[in-house]
Amino acid sequence: MLPIGDYYTMSPREAAYACSLLKPKTVIPMHFGTFPILTGTVAEFRKLVKDAEVFEMKPGVTVS
Repeated sequence: MLPIGDYYTMSPREAAYACSLLKPKTVIPMHFGTFPILTGTVAEFRKLVKDAEVFEMKPGVTVS
C-alpha cells in the first residue's frame, strides 16, 4: 500500500518511484481523494507504475 494523495503524502509520481524501488507484484494506492486538497489520482498513478498490478480498493470492500 502506497499513499498517493500528494499534499500530506507522496504524489503519484513519487509513489510510482517508490514502487519501482520496492518491486511489488501488486500495489494498492491509499490516502487520496478524501479531501479536495488531496489531488493525486489512481489513474495518474496507474499510468506511472510499470511493473506492478495497481489494485484500487473501493470503500466497504474486503480483500484477502
